[in-house]
Amino acid sequence: MTRIIQSLADMTAHRNRELLDLALAEALMDVVTPQKVVFVMGITQDGETRWLERARYERGMPPVLIDPMWAHFQSLDPADAHPLRQVCLHSMAVQQQPPSGDRTTHITMFPLSGDGGLESVLEVHSTDPMSAQTLQVVHSMQRVYHNMHALLDYSERDSLTNLLNRKSFDDTFFKALGERPVDTSGDHADCGLVVQQERRHAPPVESYWLGMLDIDHFKQVNDSFGHLIGDEVLLLVARLLRHGFRFHDRLYRFGGEEFVVLMRCPDANLALSVFERFRKSMESFAFPQVGRITVSIGISRLTASDTPAMALDRADQAVYAAKSSGRNRVIDHAELVRQGQASTVIKTGDIELF
Repeated sequence: MTRIIQSLADMTAHRNRELLDLALAEALMDVVTPQKVVFVMGITQDGETRWLERARYERGMPPVLIDPMWAHFQSLDPADAHPLRQVCLHSMAVQQQPPSGDRTTHITMFPLSGDGGLESVLEVHSTDPMSAQTLQVVHSMQRVYHNMHALLDYSERDSLTNLLNRKSFDDTFFKALGERPVDTSGDHADCGLVVQQERRHAPPVESYWLGMLDIDHFKQVNDSFGHLIGDEVLLLVARLLRHGFRFHDRLYRFGGEEFVVLMRCPDANLALSVFERFRKSMESFAFPQVGRITVSIGISRLTASDTPAMALDRADQAVYAAKSSGRNRVIDHAELVRQGQASTVIKTGDIELF
């Protein structure tokens, strides 16, 4: 009992989602003593579902964390190769898989929910089937894990749209600018695949873009239709954002009608086309009672010397230019600089940052 209480205390000490995964895995390794604990996330993109193994703790081996920000969709395991995982998520019930083929362990699968509603499966590999008492212990740890994720969601997500909030932006921003895991396989080298066996790092790569999106004439929506309809518009915009961007892109609501996207993309033309596609989807969407609503978007490529304030300022300048030139358009800050309409200098008080 003391070990269980200590393990739960260790879990509740974490305020980081990835470390929370490892804390649960470590608690299970200590209390349940399995051979291996694996966290897998079901990810759907363009109507196709695949599995991302986001954490693994194997006895006698160092734990492995895999950040979704670096994962490439085509590298993930197809969902149809793991049908029991699908059953586990759809039924939200424990599934057990006996040894088969070359595998000598029993796999017990537990459904998990967390991180803004994303669903995952916790796989516990053990030499023997789990007893009813052991299953109850794992269920109790699951509840603590779920409650911790709910607390993190409360502090990191916008209460209306469930998108990430401004408070959580800086950590992800610096992660994007930080060291990037290297793929030594030679495939998709520019897509940031994680090498699970070897956590080497490369210098920062300028492949992230910040997009700031501002709903056009949103005040008129609130004035004409009321704040309840205005909130419904914000909810629908958040849904369009989720459908319009990939699983590893970070979506934020900064307040009011302002949204931010932190997106990985290799070049300017592709980044522009992605945001232009979203702009068109907004323009063509029929918002109930309101009808047509458009959005002005400013984008800026991140640089290795950026701070959040610098990147946001550039994107904000581009949004202002989009609104000043007629709204309902996407403008790249770099294009404004080339045209002499904007500067890369940012003033903070009496200090100029270049």
